[in-house]
Amino acid sequence: MLYYYFIFIDRYSSMKEKLTFLGIETSCDETAASVVREKSDGTGEILSNIVSSQIEEHKEFGGVVPEIAARAHVEKIEFIIKKAINESNLNLKNLDGIAATAGPGLIVCLTVGLNVGKAIAGSLNKPLVAVNHLEGHALSPKINKKIEFPYLLLLISGGHTQFLQVNGVNSYKRLGTTIDDALGEAFDKTAKLLGIEFPGGPKIEEWAKKGDENYFKLPKPILKRGGCNLSFAGLKTAVLRISKDLKNEKEKYHLAASFQKTINEILYEKTKIAMKEFLKVKQNKKNTFVIAGGVAANLTIRKNLTKLAKENQFTSIFPPINLCSDNAAMIAWAGIERFKINLIDNLEFPSKARWPLDSSAPFLKGPGLKL
Repeated sequence: MLYYYFIFIDRYSSMKEKLTFLGIETSCDETAASVVREKSDGTGEILSNIVSSQIEEHKEFGGVVPEIAARAHVEKIEFIIKKAINESNLNLKNLDGIAATAGPGLIVCLTVGLNVGKAIAGSLNKPLVAVNHLEGHALSPKINKKIEFPYLLLLISGGHTQFLQVNGVNSYKRLGTTIDDALGEAFDKTAKLLGIEFPGGPKIEEWAKKGDENYFKLPKPILKRGGCNLSFAGLKTAVLRISKDLKNEKEKYHLAASFQKTINEILYEKTKIAMKEFLKVKQNKKNTFVIAGGVAANLTIRKNLTKLAKENQFTSIFPPINLCSDNAAMIAWAGIERFKINLIDNLEFPSKARWPLDSSAPFLKGPGLKL
């Protein structure tokens, strides 16, 4: 770390006005590369953003198979990076640095993108920034909009569901987390129980439009306890039980609608608690509420949380839909943000299957957990 710091500190002190980074993302089943340039107003310009999905490779298995995902990354990564560079109308020598996702995620997948990033950085003598995938999501709205720290973040994705106080780049305090399933995981498992092909989570929203959201009464685990911690396992179990007795297609739509309504009610109540916690320690005049991650693309959740934010004098901010799911633009941007405060990594930086944003927060999963 110090070696790279001293090499690039002079470069940073005399840095040109606009930083340009290549971002590489292979934490799960998307192979992605992007070139992002910092603008003079402090936001970013996405020069290219290439994402190759692996839906077809994993469809028959009903979920992501790590070994298949890693093999697909190896086959596609060179082409995807070349395409990102070509679409940016730049070349590798024009870059100020390389940002690659180092975790959390599937270790065999992370290693592919991180090793390629190291190879490019090493061969061109460019700085490497190893990026936490979650920080990519956390900072993604700042690509398009200037946002003042601190802000309240709800991170909702396939692997994570957390309320975080974002104090700055590389500075997070966890306020609440799921104690079992992530929200995106709950959507995907419900979709599978309803017979929707992988990845079914996004299709729940479509099915819900055709159903009666009050048809089934579903549980809201730990709604009245545990602060702004969340739980979705009991809800998933209830969906499993009901799905076995569904009589027709219409009842499937009713269950999708009831599930989505229940999720929105849980998020509404838990977010109110998180907002109160945030207001106890916030240090600026603005109350900003950022919602990021793949599930933030759900339009009913956006509507629900926007309404809640207005009721509590918060400004709600979402990334554009195309930056909610996994992408490399957010990784490139996080790399720029980290580089600007001299967070530069050496070529031995390891992939990390688990890498919490708040390393001081206790691990809240497992049997016998007391809230």
